Amino acid sequence: MSSTREVRDLEGRRIGVPESRQLDLFADMIERRGAQAIRCPLVDIRDTPDEAHVQAWLDDVIEHGLDDMIWLTGEGLRRLRSFAERDAPVRLTRFVERLDTARAITRGPKPGRELRALGLRSDLAATQPTTAGVIEALADMDLTGHRVGVQLYGTDPNRPLMDFLADKQAEIHAVAPYIYADEAETPQVLDFIDTIVAGQLDAVAFTSSPQIKRLYKVARANERADALTSALNGLCVAAVGPLVGERLEAEGVQVTLMPDSNYFMKPLVRAMVAHFNAASS
Repeated sequence: MSSTREVRDLEGRRIGVPESRQLDLFADMIERRGAQAIRCPLVDIRDTPDEAHVQAWLDDVIEHGLDDMIWLTGEGLRRLRSFAERDAPVRLTRFVERLDTARAITRGPKPGRELRALGLRSDLAATQPTTAGVIEALADMDLTGHRVGVQLYGTDPNRPLMDFLADKQAEIHAVAPYIYADEAETPQVLDFIDTIVAGQLDAVAFTSSPQIKRLYKVARANERADALTSALNGLCVAAVGPLVGERLEAEGVQVTLMPDSNYFMKPLVRAMVAHFNAASS
């Protein structure tokens, strides 16, 4: 018999979970605490259909190297690793060797973790895990003529970062190795929205900005956006990190809680536990 007992400190709570890639893992974390996870995977992450562009980017890096490499997401590095090793393991080896000679700038902890898995390191972390944090970290550096790789997320061109690097007279080499695509069918998303609007949830836990974009896209197309915002502002809205929080606030939704520093699922669950414990005490 185990000497430890699972603490069911979310007993009776109904929590909306729009996570996709790690849906089962996140839902299990919540359910082991006693909550009911109401699942609605809003977006899927897939390899970019423009594989030729990614392979050309990898060839260029392998041949010419980089002075600096900006990693915006851990997912991006995982995808590039997969692209690099498809033809032959030696190609991944050569790619990693080139990355090892470049200064690695990371937006948050997830790219740093993926770099360590390759035996690499983050040389410079953003002051905050946002684009603005990356820009602030690089603000005083001379990037004139530097070959700067930028791993973008989704199809977002990240104009603020691109404009900053252009002003710094850097030679920009951007790559977007993955895209966000719709996961749940629209009727399922509408059911999820109606569940929120009907006040049937205690919390919704958002783990990426595209989740919010998809949710509101469906809500607006079905004239439910105002009702959705009003309902979200009446329950606990959990955001895994600042980018997600900013997207929610742009929709007029007040963020209830966010992990203090480690923007991962486990700290998010702990933050929800602390919130509901405080509310019931």
